Amino acid sequence: MGFQENGNGEMGLSGIPLGAKSKYKRMDSEFLEECDDVLQQQQLEDRRNSTRKYVFACAIFASLNNVLLGYDVGVMSGAIIFIKEDLKISEVKEEFLVGILSIVSILGSLAGGRTSDILGRKWTMGLAAIVFQLGALLMTVAPSFAILMIGRFLAGIGIGFGVMISPIYIAEISPTVTRGTMTSFPEIFINLGILFGYVSNYAFSGLSPHINWRIMLAVGILPSVFIAFALFFIPESPRWLVMQNRVDEARSVLLKTIESENEVEERLAEIQQAAGFANTDKYEEKPVWREILFPSPSLRRMLITGFGIQCFQQISGIDAIVYYSPEIFEAAGVENKSKLLAATVAVGITKTVFILIAIFLIDKLGRKPLLYISTIGMTVCLFTVGAALSLFGQGSFEIALVILFVCGNVAFFSVGLGPVCWVLTSEIFPLKVRAQASAIGAVGNRVCSGIIAMSFLSISRAVTVGGTFFVFAAVSALAVVFVYTLVPETKGKSLEQIELMFQREHERQGSEMELADVEQLVLNKTGLTN
Repeated sequence: MGFQENGNGEMGLSGIPLGAKSKYKRMDSEFLEECDDVLQQQQLEDRRNSTRKYVFACAIFASLNNVLLGYDVGVMSGAIIFIKEDLKISEVKEEFLVGILSIVSILGSLAGGRTSDILGRKWTMGLAAIVFQLGALLMTVAPSFAILMIGRFLAGIGIGFGVMISPIYIAEISPTVTRGTMTSFPEIFINLGILFGYVSNYAFSGLSPHINWRIMLAVGILPSVFIAFALFFIPESPRWLVMQNRVDEARSVLLKTIESENEVEERLAEIQQAAGFANTDKYEEKPVWREILFPSPSLRRMLITGFGIQCFQQISGIDAIVYYSPEIFEAAGVENKSKLLAATVAVGITKTVFILIAIFLIDKLGRKPLLYISTIGMTVCLFTVGAALSLFGQGSFEIALVILFVCGNVAFFSVGLGPVCWVLTSEIFPLKVRAQASAIGAVGNRVCSGIIAMSFLSISRAVTVGGTFFVFAAVSALAVVFVYTLVPETKGKSLEQIELMFQREHERQGSEMELADVEQLVLNKTGLTN
């Protein structure tokens, strides 16, 4: 047995110092801690990827309703050419047929706000799909203009439900850091629908005028079938669940949609407080309709911002361009029907490509910078189209110039005003009034869309197509001023933080006014003013 003395005078067997055992233990402990850190990091990354995919899928499914609106807008621009030929309708009836869907959708949007508070966000989307299906089927088999109008009426109600509820649902289910991107999806799907409508026009235009427009309209039924399938997989909005006092269900949804488990309880507490369960007296003072009709100063600012941006989105002329692009290109000198429809496909492709660019910028660059880029760019493009149609002749250069700047206008629209409009109106309102206040914004959007769609041809006859584009350019310039004056930046803030931001802004302005009154009083007292 050989014993050796270690540095401390202690002996170890076989010359192994006694202190070496604890050294190895320490190394093993450090190694295990590092393994735990790596494992926790991997679990966190797996959870992050899982929640992102889940929210992405929910946003995709919720946006399918918006394909219906986009498809109707796109397909009607070409189908109306053949409907006029088949049913022998006048220009006034043409305007009425095109624009009535936007006007009727007001009913769906108004009802949708209340319905989504009663049935929930998810099942309101299902109701929208069912009503649209009925309308589309009726339009497909319509033997006369009257039956076609009834179908348009039903389709409009379904679209009204869909366009106001999809952004709200997505905003309420998305994490703060990706909410802008996710809430842009409905606008992306509107653009995809428009593009599909244009392609459908081009694909079926060679058939008999009695058949082709019916097939074009019938294709619009397909997206609603996928919507029915999606409803069995997507969850209800956690904020609506909290409003129904179903807190445990809301927590389970948040656990699937928020990356950090620690953040779930924090966000749930914010939602409960916003819903009024933390301070019920504050929220039971007035019903929703009374709060909207007689709003507080901060809510009044929200309503003006939301309603205003929705109106500017439409009165700057985007639906006139989409619905009547064949007529616009015909005014520039394009005569062949196939070439007219091919040019409209270029418009649809441009809208779709640039909305995809917007989704990468909206959470990085912010809402307000995109609105500046969009409205300024649209103003330039609209003015240039007006000048080209008013000042030049009908040559190949003029045709190319008009097509280029019409595509430029829809590109700038898709980068900013198109998606950001819906993002803002789904973000800025308090939870209790969010659905119905957003419905009011959607009503403004649909009213303006209907007015533009139903009056574009008549106004163009009165002041020329070029003159109409000068009017659109002036409206777009006013939109720049509106954005600068009234639109806040909401990037990176939770829905509850945005509500507090409006309240604090009002309080800050009130404090400044009080301070100014005090200063004026002091000056008067000291005799320094007249």
